[in-house]
Amino acid sequence: MEDKSIYVLPNNQRFVELDSSQAFENLTKQEKLYAHYLSKAAWNGGLIVLLQTSPESPKIFSLLHRIFLAEPLDDLKKSAIEAGVSEEDYRAFLIYAGGLFANSGNYKGFGDTKFIPNLPKESFESIVKASKAYENDSTHISKLWENTKDAMYNIAPRLTSLGLSDKGVTTYFSSNCTEADSNLVNDWMKTKRLEAYICRTFKTVADDGLPLYTIHLASVEKSAKPPLTMEIEKYKNAYFQVTRGDYSPLLSLVNENLSKAIEYAANDNEKNMLKHYINSFREGDLDEHKEGSRYWIKDKGPIIETYQGFIETYRDPSGQRGEFEGFVAMVNKEMSQKFGALVAGAERLLARLPWGAALEKDAFLRPDFTSLDVLAFSGSGIPAGINIPNYDEIRQNEGFKNVSLGNVIPAAYKESVIPFLSENDKQLLEKYRVAAFEVQVGLHELLGHGSGKLLRQNADGTFNFDKEKVKNPLTGKEIESWYTEGETYDSKFTTLGSAFEECRAEAVGLYLSLEPEILKIFGYEGQEAEDVTYVNWLSLLWNGAAKATEMYQPSTKTWLQAHARARFVLMRLLETEGNGLLTITEEEVGKNLLLKLERSRLATDGKKIIGDFLVKLQTIKATGDSAAGETLFDKYSRLDEPWNRWRDIVMLHKQPRNIFVQPNTVLEGDGVRLRRYAASAEGQLASWVERFPSTRVHDALERLADEQRAHFADLLLQ
Repeated sequence: MEDKSIYVLPNNQRFVELDSSQAFENLTKQEKLYAHYLSKAAWNGGLIVLLQTSPESPKIFSLLHRIFLAEPLDDLKKSAIEAGVSEEDYRAFLIYAGGLFANSGNYKGFGDTKFIPNLPKESFESIVKASKAYENDSTHISKLWENTKDAMYNIAPRLTSLGLSDKGVTTYFSSNCTEADSNLVNDWMKTKRLEAYICRTFKTVADDGLPLYTIHLASVEKSAKPPLTMEIEKYKNAYFQVTRGDYSPLLSLVNENLSKAIEYAANDNEKNMLKHYINSFREGDLDEHKEGSRYWIKDKGPIIETYQGFIETYRDPSGQRGEFEGFVAMVNKEMSQKFGALVAGAERLLARLPWGAALEKDAFLRPDFTSLDVLAFSGSGIPAGINIPNYDEIRQNEGFKNVSLGNVIPAAYKESVIPFLSENDKQLLEKYRVAAFEVQVGLHELLGHGSGKLLRQNADGTFNFDKEKVKNPLTGKEIESWYTEGETYDSKFTTLGSAFEECRAEAVGLYLSLEPEILKIFGYEGQEAEDVTYVNWLSLLWNGAAKATEMYQPSTKTWLQAHARARFVLMRLLETEGNGLLTITEEEVGKNLLLKLERSRLATDGKKIIGDFLVKLQTIKATGDSAAGETLFDKYSRLDEPWNRWRDIVMLHKQPRNIFVQPNTVLEGDGVRLRRYAASAEGQLASWVERFPSTRVHDALERLADEQRAHFADLLLQ
């Protein structure tokens, strides 16, 4: 019998407030109104993630949200207890709902594993039937419950995590698609110069028995509009067509609010950015989103920062389709000054990276780098830092922005437990963890993701590097592979892409955090600077050893999360190549590990090992050699003995990730007020009820779920 405990959120699940009140109160009335409408756009767009996560997520959301909307929690609790539900089960019901809202679905945003309610199905049903929502409309609520209850609790092997075909659940492809289908679609899209950020792919059978792949674009408009949409054509014994109108009613709500935000924008860059986003979401035109992103890059140092759209590709099994996310945040001036100083020294610092000028961008495009206090972040999870846009041609040639989400970092670490370290290391980690992480985020985003050239052949046959002179640092010979017209990093590295790039950025952070000049920028000198550097290495390697394998699935031998795999790779690299630099020992058999890092050797052996590894990573990325990338990563991310056993010890010590409770903005008179909520399951649910006070979104979600249901029929039979 499968151990269900790994698929539930425990009753002691922690909720923490994401507090941005101080930054919000400093805004002018116009800025508050701008932030308000942007937040509403982000939250409405975030509902799309329910449809992007699993076939059942939209209806589970609708069922739970309708229940909480219909009556105060105290009344629901009273009715549930009277119906014979225990306090324990009622608590588990609230926590499941809080987790589902926070992750935008019933799979964890970090780790992509399914979670199910931590109470018997019968108790869940008793709560549903004791609710005011059920009393008001028993037919509709019963139907929602009947439609979702089996999928909600089912942990058949294929359903336990996200993935393609028999490896898991995805709604980016219909459930009859295999990896071969995904590769064929990728090939066809390359021939059409189509990037996959805003689409999903559904496979059906044409009249003559051949497969028909429909590439469905996200847009408000549903009608055919060549060249955005394309009529059916044949390619490699299959048919392809491009249609539009995915998520239409939700994108319509996004655009409604973005249009209102334009009235309060601070300048023309912001207005143009929003106009192009609106066009992109209305038409299903990715080029319009790119154009909006260009204005976004030009909007340097705004008071209110936002980015919205189909952005990160972590959860598409083929690493190319973007999940919707939207964030709105206020600039934290003090921390931003430190990041500004880092940007000012960037060219000088980039020259210290070990791969040499030939593999570095021809010119460093100085980005805007700010520390932000998040007001609203919709999607499946909240990162600590972001480097966007993800569009290769804009990043390489026009620029990008870095943001560190300053109020996320301390909140994420609240009350956490730290196993597998000596008492001394534990105290140092607790003292300097936030400081070290801010340094690491700065280096990771700016000089990690922001560095490194892609070698490519242009459409006219010329190259963006000197083919005669540039040598491959790993072989000493001429460059033998590169990117050709229409190829991007994502399309070449597909499923490996995210983990490989995160590893490169994390390694840059380790490598450059040894530079005293960088620590001085952040205000650390002498002994304190040395402590912050040590804690930065310790924290990342501890994460690789003590946390990362939670995100590994032994049954399919797959990593479920890019950052986790990246950190595990760096930890194993130093453990295997470091000659005692990093040791992990089993202190109590089957129960406990101890991690030790030789502090005195970081600046010598540590730097050399990470430096050599960085040259490999950047050379492989620059030359588009994904096969070499796979080989390298397989070596360090396989769970060989004893790590396959030690994963059980890691799982014994597993702590649930904190769930963030976010505020709402509310129009009052002609101004805007910030509504904050308690750091608890009850506070989390109250925030979601007030965020969507009408059933308009439920109706849209249920309709969309019904429309796509046929594409996931065999998942519902598991």
